[in-house]
Amino acid sequence: MPFIRVIKEALGSILANKTRSFLTVLGIVIGVGAVIGMLSIGAGAQSSILGQIESIGTNVVYIMPGNQNRNDLSAGKPLTISDSEALANRNRAPHILRIAPVLMDQVNFSLADSTVNTQIIGSYPEYATISAIELEEGNFFSTSEMESRAAVIVIGPELAERLTGRTSGVVGTMVRINDFPYRVVGVTKGKGSTQFNNPDILAYMPITTMQLRVSRQSAGNVQFIIMQAQDAQSIQAAMDEAKLILRESHRLNTRQEDDFLLTNQEEIVGIANSVTNILTIFLAGIAGISLLVGGIGIMNIMLVTVTERTREIGLRKALGARKADIMFQFLTESALLSLIGGIIGIGLGWGLGMIVGIIASRSGTPLSPVVQPQAVLLSTLFSTLVGLFFGWYPAKRAAELEPVEALRYE
Repeated sequence: MPFIRVIKEALGSILANKTRSFLTVLGIVIGVGAVIGMLSIGAGAQSSILGQIESIGTNVVYIMPGNQNRNDLSAGKPLTISDSEALANRNRAPHILRIAPVLMDQVNFSLADSTVNTQIIGSYPEYATISAIELEEGNFFSTSEMESRAAVIVIGPELAERLTGRTSGVVGTMVRINDFPYRVVGVTKGKGSTQFNNPDILAYMPITTMQLRVSRQSAGNVQFIIMQAQDAQSIQAAMDEAKLILRESHRLNTRQEDDFLLTNQEEIVGIANSVTNILTIFLAGIAGISLLVGGIGIMNIMLVTVTERTREIGLRKALGARKADIMFQFLTESALLSLIGGIIGIGLGWGLGMIVGIIASRSGTPLSPVVQPQAVLLSTLFSTLVGLFFGWYPAKRAAELEPVEALRYE
């Protein structure tokens, strides 16, 4: 039987029972739409997270206390300001461009009747350059303000709005942190929140001021150190220099393991990639279950169709139709049902991704779902295979009907 004729007959059979065909296709539509939607949201989330990480630069290295081999990031000697000063020595570490020790704490900001609890970061002025922080107004705190332990802060635009009701004209405002007054010297440019943090609500102050008035860390200790290499090609040399200096600073002999951990930006990007890929696959796998449910629906309806068309099958066989012809006819119908559902599901998945993107945009989250061609192709192909797989048994059952028995069927 010509293939075009098979397609026409399959479409005729599907259109003859529009309501039943629609309900059958609905399971595939939901399944494909959910898979494409989840994959597009996962791809958008991955792009957003990697964009935030890579915006800092590819020549940045994070130095954390602890030992990787013992899987303990708190064991060993803590990092200190003295470690930062040793690393900043250009004679000993020519490939290290900038160093910024970091202290972080959760504090209460207050101004008049407004109170906000958020995170504050204490560091060197170089922190702004290393972390690619841009100012909307004012300036980042200076070296002289750090050396004099000045009571100054730089705040994010969202924090400024929560405290003052505006994001401009905030420089010079006096706010209180844990009931001590500080002068705002700068407001950062908005970056938007991500799934993991919101830099627009953070605040920054000189590390010396933070050690004096805010931090609960022991004197001289810091939580981690950010190091910037001369360029991307100098990362390994800078890490080797840092390792040598820190081992000497911590007085570790050749038999002792490092009590610190160096992680560069590429490793962080790799970890973020792995995490988002796992989450995307997990979500797509859950969504894919509905495809199997849709496939079972196709098998059920095709079995009903075989029963309804038993006399037709018997007549075809009596007129010379082969088993392969009958089987091919019913497989074509089930595959067409899945394919139609897959095509509609593509539109549903795209729409779902766009809706999530709009909601994220309005909530200030920089998430733009990305509908990838390979996701569309994979979902469409998989939905067609589901139709063929679940249509095989009904098709085989139809093909094995005996002509005489089929013609007798009422």
